[in-house]
Amino acid sequence: MITLPGLIDIHVHLRTPGQEEKEDFYSGTQAAIAGGFTTILDMPNNENPITTKELLEEKIDIAKQNIVCDVGFYFGSLGDNFAQFPQIEKEVFGLKLFLNPTTGNFLIDEEKLIRIYQSWPNPAPDGAGQPILLHCEGETLPLALKVIKSSGKRTHICHVSSQMELSQIIKAKQAGLLITCGVTPHHLFLTEEDSKKLGPYGLMKPYLKPQKDVDFLWQNLQFIDLIESDHAPHTKTEKKSDHPPFGVPGLETTLPLLLTAVHDGKLTLDDIIRLMSTNPVKIFNIPTDPNTKVEVDPNEQYTINNKLLYTKCGWSPFAGKKVRGKINSVYLHGQKVFDQGQILAEKGSGKILVPNG
Repeated sequence: MITLPGLIDIHVHLRTPGQEEKEDFYSGTQAAIAGGFTTILDMPNNENPITTKELLEEKIDIAKQNIVCDVGFYFGSLGDNFAQFPQIEKEVFGLKLFLNPTTGNFLIDEEKLIRIYQSWPNPAPDGAGQPILLHCEGETLPLALKVIKSSGKRTHICHVSSQMELSQIIKAKQAGLLITCGVTPHHLFLTEEDSKKLGPYGLMKPYLKPQKDVDFLWQNLQFIDLIESDHAPHTKTEKKSDHPPFGVPGLETTLPLLLTAVHDGKLTLDDIIRLMSTNPVKIFNIPTDPNTKVEVDPNEQYTINNKLLYTKCGWSPFAGKKVRGKINSVYLHGQKVFDQGQILAEKGSGKILVPNG
């Protein structure tokens, strides 16, 4: 048996309020606990985007009654809510911006991006305060890097998926830009060949990439700051429709996939701790508790089964995949909240988190 610190997923979409048919705070945090995540940070692109203090507090009030792990939140902007920033900056773990079309009406252009960067009370190089997070894939990444350079503000680039993107980020880091980046499990363990077999269940943003891009991500893991699941559930009915939405669930499969990769020699347990605990804590100023931990059996083999998932959507793009490394138990603030496949935590027992400092 191996003990890991409670893991942190800085990128989830729990869909509440507004799209509870896909996921809710109870089902989503159950999925987190079952996947070894004791802290998750929830994105703001809800059906009604979280761009005001009032909407943020409504969301927090719903979460308080339902969560079984610790949860923090991000804020959003379309470039028209700058007066809100001073009111919420100490309550959220960052500001999420979208430079590419994806789920939710949250797309901004270059002019708005510049104005938002000028207005966000973002940290100086000392690391105080919370970063801006960007969805900026492909052709929008050079624009983002230009704005980051001119602003000097700390930024996290979400779900890097290609050699082109990571190469630019590595150069920017070496040039001294205050940036971090994350990669998702689906961009590490699936390729565009898998998307042909998965159909709509392999449809996400960014799209799955060729094997050469996946190989480049693995070869340059030392330049990647964290692994983020980008847990983005949709119902099977939606996925089977004529216009399937982008996104896949990931909370329950991320750690088993990575433990399997440890067995295969692709990374180490120290890498998992760095990518899913140490770095997220440091980058996002996340409170921690030494009594929060995860116990795993690194040798147990099993097959990922849709019927055993806690996520409300009830499916995974990794269903049927054999993995090696099973989560046996999870402790949150000293209390056993998961044991041998069963959630033990009471509804509403998780904490709402705010950043340190």
